[in-house]
Amino acid sequence: MRYTLRQLEVFVAVARSESVSRAAEALSLSQSATSTALAELEKQFDTRLFDRYGKRLQLNELSRQLLPRAIELLDRANEIESTLAGEAGIGPLRIGATLTIGNYLATLLVGEFMRQHPGSRVNISVHNTATVVRDVAHFELDLGLIEGEIQHPDLDMFPWVADEMVIFAAPEHPLARKESVTLEDILAVPWILREPGSGTRQTFEFAMRHVLGRLDVRLELEHTEAIKRAVESGLGIGCISRLTLKEAFRRGSLVPLEVPGLDFRRMFHFVLHKQKFRTAGIEAFIDLCRDAARDVERSDEIVLRRPDGQPVEYR
Repeated sequence: MRYTLRQLEVFVAVARSESVSRAAEALSLSQSATSTALAELEKQFDTRLFDRYGKRLQLNELSRQLLPRAIELLDRANEIESTLAGEAGIGPLRIGATLTIGNYLATLLVGEFMRQHPGSRVNISVHNTATVVRDVAHFELDLGLIEGEIQHPDLDMFPWVADEMVIFAAPEHPLARKESVTLEDILAVPWILREPGSGTRQTFEFAMRHVLGRLDVRLELEHTEAIKRAVESGLGIGCISRLTLKEAFRRGSLVPLEVPGLDFRRMFHFVLHKQKFRTAGIEAFIDLCRDAARDVERSDEIVLRRPDGQPVEYR
């Protein structure tokens, strides 16, 4: 073979970071060793794998075709190494989740996954939908868990569990005291919403598409908990997943506002790159997620338990 796994590791790290120095840092190599490994790989095959713009290296047509194959080969090599070493764990596994899923489901599912597969190495990052989709498309994540739907030519998306968003307010809000709330009522008050680019905002805007121009959006926040606190303070009304409001509704610190005619139903999805090799770890984590949602109709009905068997409660 005219190339080594180390050369492929360097190639993949440079492709992901578009920088030799950042790739060297990620691989715990010196910058000169990283540059040498990349240069030798290109010299051995008399080709260029990157277009160079100053210190920035950008994939060319050849390297775009090579990248998913190199990642697959390295993933398989890691699995072989783990088997030969007698390691019980599955990994490494890089998971990305949107804020709603990440803060209320994914971290607990990762905990259960690591309990079932001791020694596994899992990294989980929590961002909005646009960021998770971008990172899966760039092979920076093995698997994404997202809200809503996306269209991307390089990605496969398949459903996990249904979710429903709900309009809500503080119990002291004037609309909370009304026996019935109409569309005109909610158009007359301030709103606190998630930021553009989030799956929650995408679903909200689609449901409200005929009246978007009439909405009084006072605040746009990236975090669900910040929206809940702002609504509790009486700054306006909001609309987020029922999953994130379950305990607040139970305590009575927030109340739902049911508005006839509005449909805030959506799906949580898995998203993977079409050319991504599905390791045993990826398949095992997807199976775990599906098992957790097997007998429920909505995400807020999923019950995740601590190691002592007690259900997890959210604030």
